[in-house]
Amino acid sequence: MSRIAEFIILSGGWPRRAIAFLAGAIGALALAPVDFLPAVLVPMTVAVWLIDGAAEAKGGRTWPASIVNALGAGWWWGFGYFVAGFWWLGSAFLVEPDYAWALPLGVLGLPAFLAFFPALGFALARAIWGPGLGRILALAAGLGFSEWLRGHALSGFPWNDYGMALGTHLVFAQLAAVGGLGALNVATIAIFATPALVADRLPKDSRRIPRGVIIGAVALAAIALFGTLRLSAPAPKPVAGVKVRLMQPNIAMDAKFTTRNRDEIVADYLKLSDRATGPEHMGLADVSLLVWPESAFPFILTEEPQALAAIGGALPAGTTLVTGAVRIGEAPPEPNIPPHGGFYNSILAIGRGGIILDTYDKVHLVPFGEYLPLDWLLHKFHLHHFVHVPGGFEKGAAHMLLTLPNLPPAVPLICYEAIFPEEAVPASLPGMPSPGFMLNVTDDGWFGRTSGPYQHFAQARLTAIEQGLPLLRAANTGISAIVDPYGRILGQLPLGEEGVIDGVLPGKIAAPPFARAPVLAGLLAWIGALLLALGLRALV
Repeated sequence: MSRIAEFIILSGGWPRRAIAFLAGAIGALALAPVDFLPAVLVPMTVAVWLIDGAAEAKGGRTWPASIVNALGAGWWWGFGYFVAGFWWLGSAFLVEPDYAWALPLGVLGLPAFLAFFPALGFALARAIWGPGLGRILALAAGLGFSEWLRGHALSGFPWNDYGMALGTHLVFAQLAAVGGLGALNVATIAIFATPALVADRLPKDSRRIPRGVIIGAVALAAIALFGTLRLSAPAPKPVAGVKVRLMQPNIAMDAKFTTRNRDEIVADYLKLSDRATGPEHMGLADVSLLVWPESAFPFILTEEPQALAAIGGALPAGTTLVTGAVRIGEAPPEPNIPPHGGFYNSILAIGRGGIILDTYDKVHLVPFGEYLPLDWLLHKFHLHHFVHVPGGFEKGAAHMLLTLPNLPPAVPLICYEAIFPEEAVPASLPGMPSPGFMLNVTDDGWFGRTSGPYQHFAQARLTAIEQGLPLLRAANTGISAIVDPYGRILGQLPLGEEGVIDGVLPGKIAAPPFARAPVLAGLLAWIGALLLALGLRALV
């Protein structure tokens, strides 16, 4: 171990960059769907030695130069992690041939940009670096802050945070109820970086396990114990009298998914939604809530009275349909928007007769997918957003609750809105009812049978744990599921399969600490690591 550490610390040039890249890439094996937790030992341990070597690399004897060296090592480390974690983005560029030329921008360009965040984390860690256990905490503080920043800067992108290595495992994921993904980030970095301390042993201590490694093992065991105790709590009682059905159509995004086939598409949806799955589930007759996924229609449903009437006529009197659909807003048109108003990526609640009971417009839009940042500039380079909507989608007014007949208020979440833990549930206001569950509609069909849909579902499930709310998730191609407020999966349809899920609506639990103060909880773990790192450094 000491020889490996010495080799990495003293490496320079392209060998050093290659080591950083490969170490970061190996860490992606800890993410869904592989979920190989020990893989995260490699990037975190190597990160310590790379930052140790920042003072040994060329020109690193001065403090500013060592910061620059740490910055460079962190970029290559992050580039490897994000390339291995986001390779599946390339499949979105192959759905339509017109976008194939831009595939390198998704597979390499986005990771190259995101790598600046761990680069900053390495630099911050180097700035407060100290000997022994102190540098483990410095790494946790530096990378913990850079991950928090990645989740907030430029609209935020908290996908594949390091803490998801723990977050994909239900027992460890329970820590998110206390400190959210921020706590999982700091815990993952600190615990899995402690093996680097083994290389610090003196010859006379060669048989002793370093104190920091023991502390890391105890911390991991404590998290597991906490999770086990939390999961041993009785399952919350389901909401009385409510039966839900989630429909997963598994429709390919091909030439058949067009307006001219609208009648066939609607008929297929209704047929699948009314499918009998057993003696207790004979169709829609006793279903309270039917959920269809995001982007369910290749047309504007509210502008097609025949299709809306067909849906409304098929719904029993006590059944409410919640579906993703594009909606035309009533706001005055912008210069580059057609005269009939702006387009919104929305959720519609529909009752018998085709009556629109409530709507929600997506607030957190996907850059380059649903709108084009700096469009006035990027249009000159012939760049456009993915969705075929003139001018892109408009942003919804605000996060809100969805009001559904005879059901608790629902938190509507469209696509990746479910991965933003601090924004997922609207801040409660006087007189506002508390939500009873989260309702997530998504279309991961862009990403085919890749890691993307698995990662997306893992993060949505973690949000349920953070908020203490059950989750109903309908995805076009998968993964659709019913999840209780502890993250336990009560019903699931795998990726790439057509079908329905029948079940009850799980009850919610008392709001966990994270749900009560998400912003504060998200920062506390990072602040704690920073203070401990500075404290240990001051003692030396």
